[in-house]
Formats: sequence, structure tokens, C-alpha cells
Amino acid sequence: MSADRPTMPPVRLHPEAELARAALSAPLLARAARLARWAESGVPVGVGGELLAKPLAAATEHLGLAGDEDGPSYTAEAWQLAVDTGLVEITEHEDGDAEEAANLPDDAAVGTATPGEELGLLTAGSPQDVLDIWLGGMETVLADAVAPDLSDIAEQLAEGGELDLDALDWNPEEEAELLDGILGNLYLLGALNEQPDQDVPLPALAASMIVPDDMDEPTDEVLEEVSEAMMRLDDQFRVLEPIGLVVYRPVDEALIEELDEEGETVRAAEPLADEDVARYGMVRLTPLGVWAVRARMLDAGVEAPAVGDLTEKDAEVLLEALPDYPEALAQAEAEQWLAARTPLDAARGLLAAARGDDDRGPLRRLAAQQALSLVGLEAEPALREVLDDRHLGGLARVWLAERALPGIPEPSQDMVFWLTVDTIAAQLGDTGDEAAAELSDLVRALTEQHSGFFDAVWRVDHPATAEVLEAMGRLHPDRKAAKEARKAAFKARSRRAD
Repeated sequence: MSADRPTMPPVRLHPEAELARAALSAPLLARAARLARWAESGVPVGVGGELLAKPLAAATEHLGLAGDEDGPSYTAEAWQLAVDTGLVEITEHEDGDAEEAANLPDDAAVGTATPGEELGLLTAGSPQDVLDIWLGGMETVLADAVAPDLSDIAEQLAEGGELDLDALDWNPEEEAELLDGILGNLYLLGALNEQPDQDVPLPALAASMIVPDDMDEPTDEVLEEVSEAMMRLDDQFRVLEPIGLVVYRPVDEALIEELDEEGETVRAAEPLADEDVARYGMVRLTPLGVWAVRARMLDAGVEAPAVGDLTEKDAEVLLEALPDYPEALAQAEAEQWLAARTPLDAARGLLAAARGDDDRGPLRRLAAQQALSLVGLEAEPALREVLDDRHLGGLARVWLAERALPGIPEPSQDMVFWLTVDTIAAQLGDTGDEAAAELSDLVRALTEQHSGFFDAVWRVDHPATAEVLEAMGRLHPDRKAAKEARKAAFKARSRRAD
């Protein structure tokens, strides 16, 4: 794989039909669809398709938001989404055709909005049709989320001032890149977490983009930058939640310090107890959000696998990928791959792909063993076919023995030790504390069960023998046994050099 092509860990996607239902129930799209249907008789609109005063009030009433002080704003956002996604289409008036706008207070109607073709796809189209419409709407919302706050400039213009874009201190590319990075980190954290629906504290998310990896203690300047980023993200996630991209618990207003125009404190923020960290905001991607972020990553050239991607691939591709998957996702991927094949064909394919003396060979065989554990008794002939195979005879015997099948020949001592080295070699790359402890226990158990273990193992004709013995020397809790392992590793290296 190209080094400049980023790779993400795999994710489990929800079915398209379920995602489409989530898209339709997202508050912003649901409101946009209601307004599009409401526009069936034609709605006069201004430049850009925005609702004029009277239609906006009627639309707000139609959505049941008339009693909400923010109702007109919510309605305008939903209407704009309907325009942007094609749920409504605008027919501009011909020159001189202003009769329709005669009774409007501002007399500014320049067109008429009616339901667009896309509206029909929300009810009669496929799940993919719905998701395509939603994805287009999400892109609009993302653009809104990184847009600058124009309230101060609007106030200046209202007071007769001039438009000063430099005063915005806003770089659209940088803002979009930052938000993309934040969504990517949310995606990554969910993919790596055994519980992908776990909320992420907003301070940790902001720090993940700002605090350098090699910085043990953030400086005051960095902490201030993190705080500013949190406030920006708070605003952005409030915009993104109604489209169904994230689930967001906003920052508690009581924790935000209020300043006057001179920067003096008007109201200090409340002190925060450790257990109240959730009050600083909690966020996670929805299943629909995971799907959307992955789609955007794929468009950007990022390798972002999903469970099921390998179903149509051959066994070589499957076994090359599975060792890098989290355990639960590796099993889910293997189950889907096996379901597309007969047990006997699947077993033969896995066994053939598991061979090899290359560095990845032990990992492939471990992945094959885990996948074969999911295969039924129909695969038995394939396992018996490899009983004499140097690479596969050991794992074939294990498979047959676990099912208490008769006629399993005793393995030679060479095969037992070869399988032992191969099994340990497959686990050396896992640096987690739990994996290291399990491997240490395995090393101790092996040496306790076999007298003269190290004297026998260094002779094993396996490419990883010396590396495995060196690891055993590091991991064995007994100093004498660890020293024996290191001596055996030296002998194994000398043997290979000869």
C-alpha cells in the first residue's frame, strides 16, 4: 500500500435501510421534507430562494415552531436545506411578472418554489437515494458549521459602517480542515473502541487536534488554544446535531465565563468537579455519521475499510487483512466471508492461503485458525488433507481434536515445537499490556511443561525461531529460564548463519 495513502481501522456499518431511516428522521431533513410538501401550491421566494416574511411565518406555523423564539431561524435553516438538496425547486419570475408579490410587505419575490424531483425519492426511492440526498444536505450543514459569525459585521453595517472581511479573521480552508480532522478523530476513536457508541469528552477531542504528541504537560498557551477550540466545536456540533451526524451534549452554559466589551469578567464560570467533566460537552458520531465520514474519507483517498468489504475477495486478501482487525471485527468479517462459500471450499482456501515462510506467515496461520474455528464439520476433509503439511499439520490436528473427531495421528515432536514457535511468533507484534501478560504466562507454562524446552526449540526450522527465543528471554519471569532462552536464541541465529 502506498505510504502516502492513509489507512483507518475497520468499522462496522449499519444496514443501508437502517441508515436511510435515520436520515429521514434527522430533525433538519424531516423539517425540510415537510416544508417541501407544504410548498405544493407554490411559495413566493426572494433572491437565493429564501422565504419572505409572510411565507416564513406560515412555514414556522406549519412546523409547529411558532411558539419558539428560535422557530423562524429553525424554519429558515430547514427551508435552505430543502433548496440546497433539490427538495424544492425555484422557478424565477419573468421580467415584469410581479403580480404574485404584490401583497407582500417587502415586494421582493423574484421566484416561486414548488416541490422538486428529489422529494419523491425520499418516499419512493431506494435507501441509497435517501442517503445521497442526506449526504448532499450534510455537506451544506458542514459548510454552515465552519462559516464565520457575521453578527458583529451585520451590526457594523446596520450602523453605517463598511464591510471589512479582514476583520473576520477567518480562513475557510483552515476551518474546514480542522473540522474534518475532528470528525476523523471521532471516527478513529469509535473504530478503536470496543464500545463504538461511547461519548468522547469535548476537551479530550479538542486536545487531540492541538496538543503535540510529544508534549507531556501542555503549556498555558496550548491550554488556552484548546479552550478556544472547545468553544468553536461547541458551536459547530450544535449545528451538526440536527442533521443526524453526531449525538451531542453541549457545554453547560454555567461553565462559560461572560466578558463585557472591554474583556472584563461579568460572570465567572462555575468551578468544575472531576466527576462533572461531561458538563464540558460530550459527543459521538451516530451510525449515520460513521457512514458519512467514511464516505468522505474514501472520496479523499483514505483507506477506510468496513466489515463486509472482503466478502468477495480471495482467502489470501482475507488472511492478510484480519490480523490488523480488532478481534470482534475480525470475527464478523470472517463470518461474512464464510457465509458466501461452502464450508469445504472455504476451509481449503484458507489453508492454502495460510502457507508461507515470510514474516506475515505466522499471522496468516493464526487468522486462518481463528476463521476455521467458525467452520462446521463439513470442512473435515480439508483439514485431514493437510495433516502431513509442515505448516498446517499442527493446526489441523488442533481443529480435529477440538471437535473430538476420531483418527487423529500423533504429531511428531518437530511438528509440536514448530507450531509452538509459529503461534508465539504470531503474537509478538501485539504490544498491549494484556497481550504481553498473556504471552508471558504462555512462555512460563511451556517451559514448565517441557523439560529441556530451550535445548529442543533452538533446533526448530522456523524463520522466527531466534526472534521467538529472544522474546521468551525478555518475557520469562524466571531469571535462570530467561538466560537459557537467550542462549538458545544465540544458537538458533548461529544455526541459520551456517
